[in-house]
Amino acid sequence: MISLTALRGTPIVLNALLIEAVRATPDTTIQLVGGQTYVVRETIEQVQEATIAFYQQIGLIRMNAGRRQEDGGREKEE
Repeated sequence: MISLTALRGTPIVLNALLIEAVRATPDTTIQLVGGQTYVVRETIEQVQEATIAFYQQIGLIRMNAGRRQEDGGREKEE
C-alpha cells in the first residue's frame, strides 16, 4: 500500500499492485485495474517512487535492480 494525498488534502492509501495507469492531466490521476480513478497532489514521479519502494518492501523488486543496468544487464554467475 502507498500513502498519498487527495486534492482536498485528505490522506489516501492505495494498493500499488492494482495501479494500471498514472497520468498528469495536469493533476496526477491514478487509474486502478477495476476502473476506479483517484486524483492526488503528488507528482507522477512521487507516485512512481512510492510504488517502487512498496514493491521493494514486499520483495517484488530486488533492492539492487538498478545494478543490472550498470553491469551490462546481466548478473555474474558464480
